[in-house]
Amino acid sequence: MAEVLSQQEIDQLLNNMKTGTGESEGSVSDKEAVPFDFRLPNRISKNQLRTIRNIHENFAESFSSFLMSKLQSIININVISVDQIYYSEYVLSVSNPACLFIFDINKTDIKGILEFSPELALTLIDRLLGGYGDGSKSSKVITAIEQKVLHVVVEKIMQDLRKSWQIIDDFDYVVDRFEPDIDFAQITSQSESVLLITFEIFIGEQSYLMNLCFATFAFDTVLAKLTSQNLSTIRPVKYQGGTSAKSIIMNHLNKTKLDVKVDFGKAQISFNQLMNMKKDDIVIIDKKVGDLAEIMIGSKHMFNGRIGNVNNHKAIKITNKVENKEL
Repeated sequence: MAEVLSQQEIDQLLNNMKTGTGESEGSVSDKEAVPFDFRLPNRISKNQLRTIRNIHENFAESFSSFLMSKLQSIININVISVDQIYYSEYVLSVSNPACLFIFDINKTDIKGILEFSPELALTLIDRLLGGYGDGSKSSKVITAIEQKVLHVVVEKIMQDLRKSWQIIDDFDYVVDRFEPDIDFAQITSQSESVLLITFEIFIGEQSYLMNLCFATFAFDTVLAKLTSQNLSTIRPVKYQGGTSAKSIIMNHLNKTKLDVKVDFGKAQISFNQLMNMKKDDIVIIDKKVGDLAEIMIGSKHMFNGRIGNVNNHKAIKITNKVENKEL
């Protein structure tokens, strides 16, 4: 037979419910439980995520320079987030129809998805074909011709990703195919985790989204290199080994070709004289035979020199350098 509570015990229970204390004296209160999913522990640590973010910020800077030259507009690209999520969650976030380019990293099992938002894809196509990016299209399906136009941008993204990841290893990014439906992409199972990097691309005053999605089940070798490499500075491997940025820049500058022009003199004639000018006419300039000629590098007056002949070629001998404060 069940134990019957006395009135005093009932009042005690009611008071405890009102004050929020339901434990007996001396008992230990339960702490709030934190849910943990044992199916999907985080593969990538916070430090590794920070390094991956830095790598893709370098990529964003390089890719923005390319878009600026191609679109002739002010471009700014920011890395919004670097997250680990379920692939099923990513699938639900993709629009339909979508603009997806599936890519592989050669000599690895890593697959990925490059996703353009439909608005970004149509804007890029319009601008690359000479428009202003404000055109309208009834359907957001990317046609075969439009895919070819976008392929120029996608190939550049693959190149910039390879350069940005050179601090870790030489990864060769190769585009596999285009997919308008995320259900046919299937780079990993629905219950697996993916690394999702989200970019915000500003073209003028308009902003668009672009995503990079990597399947992390094959990321173990990359993560091992992320841990063992010295990642204090994000610099491509070919720039390491004691070569400073200054020496690299100077090496390129030393090989730069410059236009050299010689100004023999100037003269002014009237339009009537120009119309009546014929062969063997002489135009008197503002310099004498023995005067020095001006040597121009680009549009700057850099040197003075004397005109002569060397091996049956016209030549000029530099006599002095012009002191130019602007230089």
